[in-house]
Amino acid sequence: MSLDPQTLRLDGIYQQRDPARFMQRIKLAAGALSSLQAEQIATLAERHAGGRLHLTTRGSIELHDLLAVDLPPLLAGLLAVGLSGRGACGGAVRGVACSTTFSPHYRECQALARRLHRYFTGNPRFEGLPKKFKIGVDGDRQGGRQLIQDCGLVFAGNNPEGESLWEVWCAGGLGREPRAAFLLRERVDETELLALLEGILTIYRARAAAGKRLKHVVAELGEPAFRAALAAATRPLPTPPPASGLGTVLGIPADEAPLLVSIFAGEVSAAALRQLAQLAGEYAGGVLLITADQDVALVASSEKARTALQQRLLLLGLGEEALPPQPVFRVCPGSHECKMGLAPTRDVARALLGALPPDAVTTSFAISGCPNSCSQPQLAAIGIVATRLEKDAQGGRSPRFDLYRRIDNGLGLRTASDIPLADLNMTVLRHRNSPAAPLP
Repeated sequence: MSLDPQTLRLDGIYQQRDPARFMQRIKLAAGALSSLQAEQIATLAERHAGGRLHLTTRGSIELHDLLAVDLPPLLAGLLAVGLSGRGACGGAVRGVACSTTFSPHYRECQALARRLHRYFTGNPRFEGLPKKFKIGVDGDRQGGRQLIQDCGLVFAGNNPEGESLWEVWCAGGLGREPRAAFLLRERVDETELLALLEGILTIYRARAAAGKRLKHVVAELGEPAFRAALAAATRPLPTPPPASGLGTVLGIPADEAPLLVSIFAGEVSAAALRQLAQLAGEYAGGVLLITADQDVALVASSEKARTALQQRLLLLGLGEEALPPQPVFRVCPGSHECKMGLAPTRDVARALLGALPPDAVTTSFAISGCPNSCSQPQLAAIGIVATRLEKDAQGGRSPRFDLYRRIDNGLGLRTASDIPLADLNMTVLRHRNSPAAPLP
């Protein structure tokens, strides 16, 4: 296996801070995986990754601290249960995210996400792109995640034949230059989506400079010129087979909401994942769902199974009823593992959690270890972004942070900047209940 970092990326592998260590990202369509797959991932984590896993905000799973010798058997182990990291990193169509685990339209969202996942993963026509291309599927606009995708698809009802219709949002992204996606089209038939996505990708590949996202293409062309170019680039595709039928989704939602297992900062042990996989096999149809807030959800197969599952989770110290209420914390790996990380995000999260008052349980937080904003801080009530390092009094280097507040349906706005680590908790507490005043 080549250890060239750029070559490895297409298989979902990144170098970490230590250049001899690697991270493997595993793509999951709509964050859904079977008990068998979860148990295999737990086994691979124990063998190769120190028994630890990281759940991402896009419903993927990452294994960290891998050695080069671990990579071939790890990839073979994933392949054995139908999993892959292909396209999870680098210039490719990334894993198709779905943030609507608790939506009444999750079935439609997961079915579409799986169809797109099959179409794009490993397809050489959609690899070697100028940079990453992210697709998200959502049941509504409530979380705002359609705003941060290269292409965001939002359920928009059904046509007279009962087939799903979708809003198409385009050219969003976070990072150092946040830009909200714009609404490209409304009420698009699902059968038209692949042709439309191919047209968007054709323009992106042809017009984007290396290292630039679709948002940069639209900013340069302007929305009217982009629409005209897309109309010229979109070609009809052969009519696909219907998406309906048996086996199109995992974890069909019950009348009641799934049972949530909170995972602080997305960090879960292989032992805990194996326990959850076994419980899912017994009570939840053999399915686990990774949520956009880096938690695990289980959909009980019956009311009797739900009661038994709640009791088992309580005995294991897992689940909402077993733990005191806590606010949502979305957290990237930061400087713990990522070579881009400027701050130890999990430590920052724990310190902030200890400083928060009880009424903060209704507030969502997101902490990003660098300006790439992988934890989606502009979509949290309070977003915290490490922006740079500065020499401190002890001769070391300490991170500085920007603070974001989200007060409407758009992206969060920066309300404070260049905050020293020592002042971060007090700044968050001061801003949490005060009117948001965006910086110029």
